[in-house]
Amino acid sequence: MANEIVNRVEKSGLINFDLGELVDHNQIVELDIKDQLFQGLILREKDFRLFIKETDWSQYEGKHVAIFCSADAIVPTWAYMLIANKLHGVASSFLFGSKQELISQTYRKVIQTLNEDDYVNKRVVIKGCGDDSVPVSAYVDITDKLRPLVRSLMFGEPCSTVPVYKKKV
Repeated sequence: MANEIVNRVEKSGLINFDLGELVDHNQIVELDIKDQLFQGLILREKDFRLFIKETDWSQYEGKHVAIFCSADAIVPTWAYMLIANKLHGVASSFLFGSKQELISQTYRKVIQTLNEDDYVNKRVVIKGCGDDSVPVSAYVDITDKLRPLVRSLMFGEPCSTVPVYKKKV
């Protein structure tokens, strides 16, 4: 078997970490309240409470919800509180802000829950090609999480990595 193909990456003991696999982007949705504004300018309490009452909140079950208003209007704080109250116990998470902020926060939460024991004194490559849906903040968060644990941290693909951190021996 002189021509046997050997997977040197597999034998190297590298852990390939793909941030893109941590979060299901199909479960991240937006709730824009601009359509609840009277003439696109103001929020009327009576109309808004009717919207709150008649909305099928189960559509947000298990999802991450970004709550915001894309119209240039002054929206009272209590309006967002009413939405948060309805999403509580239904949505996986929710926040006031953009979808991008929610995505960053979702990655942060998932990264914080990683089992640290899986990375102690390991060589880890953070996959860095091909998935534009992963925010830069997730790369910063994973670096912060893994740096104190790993022997080395790299970015890229196993065949072509950029060293980020190497523990001094």
